[in-house]
Amino acid sequence: MKAQDTPRTDSASYSIDSSKRNVSYDTLKYDSTHDMYGDLLNDDPQYNPRYKWYIPATRVIMTNVFNWATAKYIFHYDWPATSISDWKNNLKKGWEWDSDKFGVNFIGHPHSGNYYFNVGRSNGYTFWGSLPFAIEGSLTWEYFGENTRPSINDFINTPISGMFLGEIIYRISSNILDDRTRGAERVWREIFAGIINPPRALNRLTQGKMFRVTSKEVYQKEPLNITFFAGVHKVNNKIGKNNLFGTGTNNAIVHLQLDYGDPFETRHRKPFDLFRLRIELGYGADVHVLDNVNGYGILFGKNFKPSRLLGGVFQHFDYWRNNIFEVGSLGYGGGLISRIPVKRHSNIYSSIHLAVVPLAGNNTQFGPDTSEFRHYNFGGGMEAKMEETFNLNNWATLGFTGFYYWIHTYNGLPGNSLVGILKPVITVKLYKNLRIGFEQLIYHNDRFLNDIPTLHLTRTEQKLFLQLYFEDPQRRGKYN
Repeated sequence: MKAQDTPRTDSASYSIDSSKRNVSYDTLKYDSTHDMYGDLLNDDPQYNPRYKWYIPATRVIMTNVFNWATAKYIFHYDWPATSISDWKNNLKKGWEWDSDKFGVNFIGHPHSGNYYFNVGRSNGYTFWGSLPFAIEGSLTWEYFGENTRPSINDFINTPISGMFLGEIIYRISSNILDDRTRGAERVWREIFAGIINPPRALNRLTQGKMFRVTSKEVYQKEPLNITFFAGVHKVNNKIGKNNLFGTGTNNAIVHLQLDYGDPFETRHRKPFDLFRLRIELGYGADVHVLDNVNGYGILFGKNFKPSRLLGGVFQHFDYWRNNIFEVGSLGYGGGLISRIPVKRHSNIYSSIHLAVVPLAGNNTQFGPDTSEFRHYNFGGGMEAKMEETFNLNNWATLGFTGFYYWIHTYNGLPGNSLVGILKPVITVKLYKNLRIGFEQLIYHNDRFLNDIPTLHLTRTEQKLFLQLYFEDPQRRGKYN
């Protein structure tokens, strides 16, 4: 065992009595190393040291070599670079906006960026300190991994959205891992965390952490609520100017929402101590397999009223894709999250955000197609989000979520696009954490693009589902 990997044994003892986890938020405090729940505020720095920069930098290159070999020799794609002349052409010809499919640009490249990011993160680097490795991975891939010119949109999306997805994946894997465990429990934790975060699993193996047993917790962990629902989804038929409620083919949907961290705990905020992520999968004629992914994570913040209000700067990621519309964006901006008690077991949860969007994509035709030609613009602008949920004595919830995007074209058909998405929803308790729910989705798009007629598009959808809600015991009754 290397000296730098030796677990710390002299860390400060818990100043929080863990039996007081249900005490009023106003009475609980945290010390310099632990939060109000007694959990670490940071990964243990002695057990998780920052390795020399060339170690993660080399492993990022190895990741690209592996991806290149997989694309060329297993999938036999025609775009991997095959000679030094390809490298010379890429260096000489310069940058372009590429014509890859929408899902490749707004999901595939952020997913690759998450791998680069987690190489740095699992070698002891912070959220911001891992960004250079995501940039390194993107640059070396754009110049040396493909036989096409380097892509402007990929160089933005891969490291920036990769940070977003990467930090979420890192923190989820931390909640799964527990280096104090042994036997079958330890094996399953390592396997599950490794599936979610392969770069971290590889680093844990080479660092000797995968089999090492500690006497105390060594990773920062925050409360995690999980909401899961499955049901039936309809995209309504449109006749003339009207959408016919309840019409359309039946599609199956599965939805997962993760709420990490406590927004109403008074503490010093670090990047992604708080995040919300939604993922929806679909199957049927009117949906794609990955229908939408959206969420936000805090970068900086402060609690202004104990257990009532949080203000901060957030990073956003949004991806919508079905047979009617496509929208993808990344953003940075301010937000407020509040909880207003109405009665003892009833409250109103509110979240409002306004963000600058440096990169977005929006389709320019009536609906997506399956051709190889790019049918969407690259642009940027602004976005706004609002979430309101009224919890009625824990037996029902009423709420709505709204998204609004203004996208100005950088590359593609010149002009502007205004996109609005509104989702009213109601759920009713059936038994314990099982609920039945109904959601209406209203999508509206005004496209003011040069050289083509102005388009005003409105479509509606309905979802009927069964929902399971798993609330972390640490914040039960505090965050709905």
